[in-house]
Amino acid sequence: MSLEINDVSLLLGDGDQQVKALDHVSATVQPGELIAVAGPSGAGKSSLLAVCGGLRQPTSGTVSIGGTRISSMSPADLTRVRREKIGFVFQLSNLVPALTSLDQLLMLVHLQGRRPNKADREHARALLDEVGMSHRADRRPNQLSGGERQRVGIARALMTSPEIMLVDEPTSMLDHNRGHAIVELLAARCRDHGVATLMVTHDRGMLDAASRVFNILDGKLSEAV
Repeated sequence: MSLEINDVSLLLGDGDQQVKALDHVSATVQPGELIAVAGPSGAGKSSLLAVCGGLRQPTSGTVSIGGTRISSMSPADLTRVRREKIGFVFQLSNLVPALTSLDQLLMLVHLQGRRPNKADREHARALLDEVGMSHRADRRPNQLSGGERQRVGIARALMTSPEIMLVDEPTSMLDHNRGHAIVELLAARCRDHGVATLMVTHDRGMLDAASRVFNILDGKLSEAV
């Protein structure tokens, strides 16, 4: 399924303090594509992810997944969509300290209200293998490097077979070589799984693996040429 952002604006604050965080933004991310959005701090990157993930309602415009508008859904329906349709990869990996790499993935099955079965465990192990972490399945986050934690985070985001992936500054805590490897891995996994992926970053050295690149500044989005 595609991610469609149509003429989205987002106003934050009140009165004289009101700021246009997004200014008539439009873009479409197709299945298997990794679209990178580059811009400095405060340009609107986090606001864009928040709107696409249903964490904020746009002031105007629409966000759709596979033709279904999420920008007008009820809170309960949005929660279901985030749980079943969207995978999030966080800047700091956001792993649960007490859980092993394998259990980080199986936790998502528990959040769906059921106990993991044999197929779930095989699926989780296969995803860890895809990101080169099968040999670290029994390790907790404090036993992993920053790059390894991000690899587990990518596998976890794929665990529920999402239609959409939203990726927030995945390389900010890594050196250039490790960061580039993470973005290449992310692009390959999303291409292989047919997931429409939107990644925001301030680091323009991480754009080579992207299908397309957009720039964002003062809430305005434009495709790089």
